[in-house]
Amino acid sequence: MGNDGVAGEFYEYLDHTADVQLHAWGKDLTHAFENIVPCMLNYMTDLSKVDVDPSQTQTFEVEGHDLSSLLFAWLDEFLFRFSSEAFVCKEAKILEFVRPLENANTSSKSTGGAVGKLKEGERQGKYTIKVQAEGETFTLTKHPQGTEVKAITYSAMQIHENEGRADLYVIIDI
Repeated sequence: MGNDGVAGEFYEYLDHTADVQLHAWGKDLTHAFENIVPCMLNYMTDLSKVDVDPSQTQTFEVEGHDLSSLLFAWLDEFLFRFSSEAFVCKEAKILEFVRPLENANTSSKSTGGAVGKLKEGERQGKYTIKVQAEGETFTLTKHPQGTEVKAITYSAMQIHENEGRADLYVIIDI
């Protein structure tokens, strides 16, 4: 458990028939979402070999109609950028996490500290994350090739929020 590839990240890989289940956690939903990115990408390459190139830093936004679709879109966007641009993200820093007020509960009012603040009710009906993705271009001469991730799935997807901890479970198709 824990610290696979990048110091300070909290995740593990769980066995699943023909696929892999990612499990990431954090003190709140913001941190769990940040931790599931290196969890997936470390399965694809050794993130300890990835440097942060400031010229490669990307800022973008993803959205969903609920937390599950947001989590799916979140991972799918990082997989897309890896596949289409060869961008491997070592660290995802959530700048803004917005969820509709009518669907939020009291345990989801946590913040990620100075960055990654969870805002509620600003965009009715839309869940959005604005992220700063730090990493570099994947090259076979520098980065070992791990297992290819074909797709993110909704199969057995779980999002658990409790006071002081959030857990994410996602099965990826390999």
